[in-house]
Amino acid sequence: MIVVKIGGSAGVDLDAVCDDAARLVRDGRRLVIVHGGSDATNSLAERLGCPPRFITSPSGHTSRRTDRETLGIFQMACRGVMNQQIVERLLARAVNAVGLSGMDGRLWEGTRKASVRSVEDGRVVIIRDDFTGTVERVSVGLLRTLIDAGFTPVVSPPAISTEHEPINVDADRAAAQTAAALGAEELLLLSNVPGLLRRFPDEASLVPRVSRAAIDDAVEWAQGRMKKKVLGAGEALGGGVGRVVIGDARAHDPISRALAGAGTVFQ
Repeated sequence: MIVVKIGGSAGVDLDAVCDDAARLVRDGRRLVIVHGGSDATNSLAERLGCPPRFITSPSGHTSRRTDRETLGIFQMACRGVMNQQIVERLLARAVNAVGLSGMDGRLWEGTRKASVRSVEDGRVVIIRDDFTGTVERVSVGLLRTLIDAGFTPVVSPPAISTEHEPINVDADRAAAQTAAALGAEELLLLSNVPGLLRRFPDEASLVPRVSRAAIDDAVEWAQGRMKKKVLGAGEALGGGVGRVVIGDARAHDPISRALAGAGTVFQ
């Protein structure tokens, strides 16, 4: 079992990812595909006159400011746009893909954060109307039922809270929880960079390997959303996943290349 997370940033080549996924499925590999939708959400928010906003935690993690209006845009972009684009491409390549959000069948369930802290103008402020959380439980039975029936699940945020509300969750860390729950051999986090860069955006500074013991250090110097990928890698390994690779979704055969170790390997 392989869990493949497709990044939602600009520059990701969906056709290349889906071409490669179709070849692997024809070869008998079982895949679960997870994706985000950051670029699609930003574009839709701009068109709807609700420019995206982001918050930075005191520890340096950046996330989307998700009030109720933004949550609706996020749902439209992830489930209604990005998810369907991937499913469409896979179906055209004879992959029996089925699109799901983390809400469907309580596939991804977690607790909505009562408050989040944001650094604004040098001050820490408390935000209480944010619809964010983390995935704490994965409906493995639902995924296995689909996989055993010959389907390839394609899963997007949002998740569902324990209070039955949609919540924005980080797709990299949700993919890590999914891979751990399924007992996957590999988790591949495909993005618009070749892997973890020691000096972002210098692609020549690619870090080829990170030991499990060095993950906390890597989180500290990773830039932007790469922090979440490194956190997800550590959580996946801690959950029993054999190997995690942060790879490049801009190149040909991106899944196969990541399986061959191209990118940053956590093991």
